[in-house]
Amino acid sequence: MKSREKLVIGKTRIDPGQVLDIRLKISETYTGDPIAMALRVVRAAKPGPTLFICAAIHGNEISGTGIVHELMFQKTLQLTKGTVILIPVVNIFGFETNQRNLPDRRDLNRFFPGNLKGSLASRIAAIFTREIVRKCDYGIDLHSAAQQRTNYPNVRGDFSLPAVKKIARAFGSELLVPNKGPMGSLRRSACRARCFTINVEAGAPSKMAPSVIEFGVQGVENVLIELGMLKGSPSKPLYQVQLEKTTWVRAQVGGILRFHILPGDLVESGQALATNYGILGKEQNILRSPVNGLVLGMATMPTVKPGEPVCHLGIPTTPLAKIRKSLKKPPLSSLHRKIRRQLASDISFVGR
Repeated sequence: MKSREKLVIGKTRIDPGQVLDIRLKISETYTGDPIAMALRVVRAAKPGPTLFICAAIHGNEISGTGIVHELMFQKTLQLTKGTVILIPVVNIFGFETNQRNLPDRRDLNRFFPGNLKGSLASRIAAIFTREIVRKCDYGIDLHSAAQQRTNYPNVRGDFSLPAVKKIARAFGSELLVPNKGPMGSLRRSACRARCFTINVEAGAPSKMAPSVIEFGVQGVENVLIELGMLKGSPSKPLYQVQLEKTTWVRAQVGGILRFHILPGDLVESGQALATNYGILGKEQNILRSPVNGLVLGMATMPTVKPGEPVCHLGIPTTPLAKIRKSLKKPPLSSLHRKIRRQLASDISFVGR
């Protein structure tokens, strides 16, 4: 465990029992003024694990920022032991302009662990690695879908690492996606540094959906309870399944889509996912599911060109019949309903 009495971030020392807000310099403006990453460090008096929770590595994925903000507002973050580092925005540049990437068009989440003498992205990644990752035992990296898409809440991580699988399951998401992450991603790099990190994917970019924020806050608290850092009983999902594989269904022709499914739906092989209509309203083709699976993510923009992604499907290791049985057990979670309703509002849905 990396946690110890002395914790210094930047040039600021945070002692046990303290709560401090810090501005960590990551770059400069054209005029040479400092650009800083804001973070809050919450330390219990008793030693324990150190966990970071960060958002907006992609600057327009602000649901995570809402989750971290809510954790800052809440009085329930009364740690019994250990340390939490809250970082509401990592990619300050993208956040300011509502853009995914940095001004040089690089994706920050492909440059970890970084290089202090490299590009802008590489330097920011190196500072984050040095000041945050290497001082933590665990990490939660909060994301949303890419532009013009939405994701049903899911947790991703390298489940070959027991510590990663432990916190991934504890988060309480219905869907678990096992993978190490792309080369240069924060979670992959952090795990190599023995900071066991998961990705949480939920909702659409440029939005702070209340249900997604509620899901994220609940999940973080579940992890803190699992690590013995917070008192309480964890919230359990209606079901929890691991996806053995994911696949994208793509548009075959250009046109305008009308969907027959919603994020989180269970679908059978051959089931209609969306009907593609020409600009004058003539039906062109029906996109069907190639597998028995769950709807992990969807396009929210109904207009498509050939080859563009339409629906992201996950194939669970658990039979669909067993999942359906779990969904029929009363009471149906109010959060489950709220998430489904909120994500559906972005979809051109016409029924099954």
